[in-house]
Amino acid sequence: MRVRRTKKDRTRITAAVVTAGLVLAVAGCSSDSGEGGDDKQPASAADEKSGGDSGGGQGSDSGEDGPLAEVKGSDGISLTISTAKRDQGGFVTLTGKVTNTGNDPWSGVSWKSDEREVGSANPASMAAAKLVDKKGKKRYYILRDTEGRCLCTAFKGGIMSGDSKTWYAQFPAPPEGNDTLDFQIADMPTASITVSGE
Repeated sequence: MRVRRTKKDRTRITAAVVTAGLVLAVAGCSSDSGEGGDDKQPASAADEKSGGDSGGGQGSDSGEDGPLAEVKGSDGISLTISTAKRDQGGFVTLTGKVTNTGNDPWSGVSWKSDEREVGSANPASMAAAKLVDKKGKKRYYILRDTEGRCLCTAFKGGIMSGDSKTWYAQFPAPPEGNDTLDFQIADMPTASITVSGE
């Protein structure tokens, strides 16, 4: 009697195991075809494409927003400020473009600094540029290296009529929160800008 019960029990257990195995196999097959790698790959590829498109779109949108500021001088020189960002280390870096809309070549000599040390090492450059923090009541002069060269663009050879050159200039950063500044250079009108974070 005990032997027969044991055999019956074993037969039932074996049948249950086989049934469970078949159920799992069917479930595994259906999950592979329905939710598996094929569906995930197109989704991730679509994500990558949409991510790339959105990144490109944001880049193009920011380019279409225009410069932070633009000023024009009496000699046909137009200066635009494209970016003004705080950098690591307590600096503010400005970038932009200078365009000669006049009829004559522009040398950039009038933009040299009045400081003897900086002026002699940077005869045609952005060395005369300054940032004014009205809130903090401070003026920030352009940074320079140990040899007196400014951390800025030099306009070697000047700018011919109708031509443009990009520029950059670095300044000490005003305290956090003092983000609205005035940019001044030589006899150009003052340009008000807002500095963005890192």
